[in-house]
Amino acid sequence: QLQVVESGGGLVQPGGSLRLSCAASHFTLAYYTIAWFRQAPGKEREGVACIRSNDDSTYYADSVKGRFTISRDNAKNTVNLQMDSLNPEDAAVYYCAVPSGPVPKTVPGMFDPARYDYWGQGTQVTVSS
Repeated sequence: QLQVVESGGGLVQPGGSLRLSCAASHFTLAYYTIAWFRQAPGKEREGVACIRSNDDSTYYADSVKGRFTISRDNAKNTVNLQMDSLNPEDAAVYYCAVPSGPVPKTVPGMFDPARYDYWGQGTQVTVSS
């Protein structure tokens, strides 16, 4: 079973930045499409960023486009999410996820949680002054 672990969450002031990491110990992330999701209390889990396996093309939810950047660090076997200009609406538990098969090449299908079978435990992001 594929296992991933998220890290890097914390408390940040509005306008600040955080860098989340998704790490895997027993498989190579570079071979997989990886997505970041988030879930705030009382809300559905939503996809925010995705990096595809074949060409490392990246995709973002409209709510984070221009502020978040997903990237791979293959030397460290991680997928990172750089989050800038954070606002209180970004506060949530953030998860990285791995699909067991192909995912659609377009949004919103790419961000359907049902297509992802392997999830980390999540990392909390709090945005508050």
